[in-house]
This record gives sequence, C-alpha cells and structure tokens, in this order.
Amino acid sequence: MAKELELLETAVHGAARIAVLADTCNPSHGGVLETLRQAAQGSGTTLLPIEARAADEVAGAFAAIAREHADALVVLRGPLVFTQRSRIAELAASHKLPAIYEYREFVAAGGLISYGRSVTSMFRQAGIYVGRILKGAKPADLPVQPTTFELVVNLKTAKALGLTVPPSIFARADEVIE
Repeated sequence: MAKELELLETAVHGAARIAVLADTCNPSHGGVLETLRQAAQGSGTTLLPIEARAADEVAGAFAAIAREHADALVVLRGPLVFTQRSRIAELAASHKLPAIYEYREFVAAGGLISYGRSVTSMFRQAGIYVGRILKGAKPADLPVQPTTFELVVNLKTAKALGLTVPPSIFARADEVIE
C-alpha cells in the first residue's frame, strides 16, 4: 500500500489531500489504513478515510470525497469495490479524481493507475499449489505470497483528467492502456 501511495503522489504532483475508499467491514482495512498513515507522514500528505460498506453507499462516499476536497484517491481492495469497479471508475472520472487501485481490472474499466498483484499470476500459482498438494505436499509447508506485481496506466483516463503522467511512471509500467 505504501508503494501505491508513492506512485499516486508521483503521478499526481502536488496531491496533498488523498482520500482512501475503505470498507470497514473488511477486517484487513484497519491495518492497511495504518500502513498508509505511516507512509503519508513522511510526505506531508493528509489522508482522508472514506467508508463504503455496501454498493448503495458508493455514490455517497464520492460525495463525501468531494466535500473533503480530495486531490486524489486510493481504493482499497475488497469484494465490494471489485464488484463495483466500473461504477467506482466512472464516479472517479466524473469527479475528476485521479485514483489508484490494486488490480488492472479497475484500469481496464476506466481507472487511472493500478499497482498490485497480478490476478492471472495468482490463479497460475494456485494451480501449481494444487498440483503439489495432489502429489503429497502439505499445504502448511507451501509459502503463500504474491510473486508478480504489475503497474498498469490508462493513458486515455489521464488525458481526460488533464494529467501528464511522468515518464518515470511510464518507464516502470507493465502495461499502458491507450
């Protein structure tokens, strides 16, 4: 998450107020918010946690983000935001809000940037683990951690937001959607 915040701050130069869309029903979001707070302290960025626990709260969350005058948005992963990815990308665009997501599927739906685990790689790794387990390996002995991270940028969204994405982001990008 700290890397996502760093990438967003690089892409949106001068972003001082960054909203974080979180689902407080997701037990991992408390720890993630704390990690983001620690990362933001060094850069002088103010984080604005915004809550959405159900699909019908997403539009209200964006209204709260607008009231807070956020410069950018970090969207935390979870089932709610994944199922609402197209709507979230549309709301971010309509509010002229540059956002970073964990999965490329958000960028394919019109989001600006994603940085995170490759879903394709995770499924491939799961298949390898199933094969090892079927051959007698103990599941507890298999390390489970992501091995492939990808950075995806949507150039069309950047242009619509009036952003000039720095060359350093493009140099690191695994994929640029035009």
